[in-house]
Amino acid sequence: MTKTKREDAGGTPRIRARNEEKILRAAVGLFADKSFHGTHMKEIARVSGLPKTNVYYYFPTKESIYAAVIERLIEEWDRAFEHIVSEREPREAIAAYIRAKLEYSRRHATESRFFANEILRGAQFLERRQRQHIREVTDQRAHVVEEWIRRGQMAKVDPRHFFIMLWSATQFYADFGMLAADVLGRRRLTRKDFDAAAETMTRVILDGCCVRP
Repeated sequence: MTKTKREDAGGTPRIRARNEEKILRAAVGLFADKSFHGTHMKEIARVSGLPKTNVYYYFPTKESIYAAVIERLIEEWDRAFEHIVSEREPREAIAAYIRAKLEYSRRHATESRFFANEILRGAQFLERRQRQHIREVTDQRAHVVEEWIRRGQMAKVDPRHFFIMLWSATQFYADFGMLAADVLGRRRLTRKDFDAAAETMTRVILDGCCVRP
């Protein structure tokens, strides 16, 4: 079977996916530590273990790598929000959302720090459509919270401030993981620490704002 030029240059879909993952994983660490402007394509190639020509094949510019990292993070943001649906009992849904956000912080601490740094630097690379998407998705889930409140299943809280509080609490363990570990007397956070955080947050938040079924 004759291969196309695209297959020759980029390999099979599996190879392409593996190489793109290597590039994005290397890039997000560099971006988190050194910012967009402080990171160079040759560094991304070196850390990824791929020739610079391969990096340019998959991502023609540094901007395209940065955009891909942001897109992946937003996808994970959306995936966690899938727990917040009106059909579920709010205590169950919010508990699942808290655990999903903490699990992301545990498994993808570098990505979380990267996004936090992007916001602190003025979110200059967060596109208008991405900002709009985040607002729209948050609005959709805020409407779910409003529905729970109307049903008498949840205390009267501002849904958007409620989500901001959850984001700040869950992402702290990634963005300020070293401080959290110091307070807990650890060299680094363990899975048990994240489980304890989820249990504590869930109990405090749900007992504070959700009606028991």
